[in-house]
Amino acid sequence: MLFYLSRFSDAHIFFNLFQYVTVRAAGGLVTALLLAFALGPATIRWLTRLKVGQVVRELGPESHRTKAGTPTMGGAIIIMAAAVSTFLWAIPNWYTVLCLLALIWMGAIGFLDDYLKVVKRKTRGLIGRLKMAGQLTFALGLGILLVLNPIAPYPTEWTGVPFLADQFAHLAPWAFVVLVALVIAGSSNAVNLTDGLDGLAAGLAAIAAVTFAALAYITGRGDWAEYLGLFYLPGAQEMTIFGLALSGGSMGFLWFNAHPAEVFMGDTGSLAIGGALGVMAILLKSEFLLVIVGGVFVMEAVSVMLQVGVFKYTQRRFGTGRRVFRMAPIHHHFEQLGWPESKVVIRFWILGILCAMVAVSTLKIR
Repeated sequence: MLFYLSRFSDAHIFFNLFQYVTVRAAGGLVTALLLAFALGPATIRWLTRLKVGQVVRELGPESHRTKAGTPTMGGAIIIMAAAVSTFLWAIPNWYTVLCLLALIWMGAIGFLDDYLKVVKRKTRGLIGRLKMAGQLTFALGLGILLVLNPIAPYPTEWTGVPFLADQFAHLAPWAFVVLVALVIAGSSNAVNLTDGLDGLAAGLAAIAAVTFAALAYITGRGDWAEYLGLFYLPGAQEMTIFGLALSGGSMGFLWFNAHPAEVFMGDTGSLAIGGALGVMAILLKSEFLLVIVGGVFVMEAVSVMLQVGVFKYTQRRFGTGRRVFRMAPIHHHFEQLGWPESKVVIRFWILGILCAMVAVSTLKIR
């Protein structure tokens, strides 16, 4: 709660800095980054002592066999770094509290899944329908809360449409709640599917979080929001701090997760990150923009759906299942084509940056 130090500005002008969102956002980014650096080694040693090692799928690439036993559940580093940094630098309001709640709730579901897999040695981890039930419980609760208790000066059921200025989708309350459920479940599972190569999900998460942090700052300023034809959401600028803290935590984790990874984030981290990004998009009324910002996450999820759908259809129709990709998610397809893991990761990061740039450009191309 370092914002409240600004009250001492009469004693010294230095304390006046803490009232500025930009200063506190920079502080949140650096604090989360340093916390992740500090927590990383101790967390890895602790997970190693607990023998919380990654279980590699038998159907996965042969090159991944050597990763078996690498500590997982390292996403706790990101959650702790982002949560503590946000608590220190942001003003608690509906925007920051809901983002933190999503991060912790989804992280808890992922932690339970990882715990069952690597500690209890249950290959399937948390049963799929129970995992989805946990995600939907939060999503439906959030949707109903926002309908009954609007936190913005606009109707909760309104949402922005990319590329169109002053054009908003007007949804029925029940349709908005369904949209919230789809966004949160979709984003959390998409990040989860992307977490298959060293550093891939962490790097893309950092890029997406920075993008939404910038959008939060813009929509929280009346002059900028009016100029760009966006919703003006008073208080949303505090999510800038959360977004940069999440990005800083992800980058700090990437220090240990870069190839060859010393630790994996596991479902603990991937579900938490995906859920937090989904909530940021919902609170900023940018649910459709999330598809562009998280374009690589979407590509990964769609590749799995296509692979499974086509395989089941052709197996039922022709008796033999056929595949669209050599292996899904799509990052494994490129590995099977002979691309080194590091090349796949870096090129997907480049695609992630491109998606972020396209998303930002939609704010002006309207």
